[in-house]
Amino acid sequence: MAARTDTVRTTDAAASAPRTGRPLALLVWALVLLGAFGLMGLFVSLHAEGPFTQPIDDWWRRLVGAAPDGGSHTWFLPMFFQYLGEAPGALFMVILLPVGLAVVGRWRSALFVFASCLVSLGLYSQGMKNLVDRPRPAADELLSLFGPLFTVDHGSFPSGHAVAAGALVVIIAALIPAERPALRLTWWIIGALIGVGMMWQRTLINAHWLSDTFFGIVAGVAGVLLMWWAFWPWLQRDYGRPVWFLHLRRRTSVAA
Repeated sequence: MAARTDTVRTTDAAASAPRTGRPLALLVWALVLLGAFGLMGLFVSLHAEGPFTQPIDDWWRRLVGAAPDGGSHTWFLPMFFQYLGEAPGALFMVILLPVGLAVVGRWRSALFVFASCLVSLGLYSQGMKNLVDRPRPAADELLSLFGPLFTVDHGSFPSGHAVAAGALVVIIAALIPAERPALRLTWWIIGALIGVGMMWQRTLINAHWLSDTFFGIVAGVAGVLLMWWAFWPWLQRDYGRPVWFLHLRRRTSVAA
């Protein structure tokens, strides 16, 4: 009985022991992507009506932009991305996911998720929107182009929906232990599809230029990578920790 109890205590201690040594690559990528995002924001601020990406943005808009009387923007897939970047997605990222992590005893991971949302969705996205305030695509009857097909706020750069998509992908990846490479790889593939899908949907409904969505993804990824680096020791402590009520059940069975 004593041996079993010692084994449980040793396992618990190993699960809670911090593994320090933050990966430098996370910080480097976070700063590189932040620099790219900031540089693009500077270019847009200098010529908000037509930055250097405007020819590509115009070409893409003519290629994928939908008309209001069609149904290409209202079926399941585009509406999934629409809601992912609005209240349902925000509810999951900012409240449900952190609360769920805290409930199962991973409060460090919950703080990581909340801080990631604060930096990416708050500081990077809204901060840049207010600094740059790029005009959104406008209707042009002569070219049969249309404006946003859903209600939007001010500022086209960056796409807040794209920031949320990029942030969500990296947040979930960070919560998956490195010891589960197959699971993490599967999620990266799904995450890539989410990012591309969000870029497609935001330009399909004429809410953003293509560059708004691309650099929105960049901003979301950059913000979470920075928090992943900052919270690295705490996330390591949460990996492998049993859910607290399963942990309690195990202790009870050993004591019996």
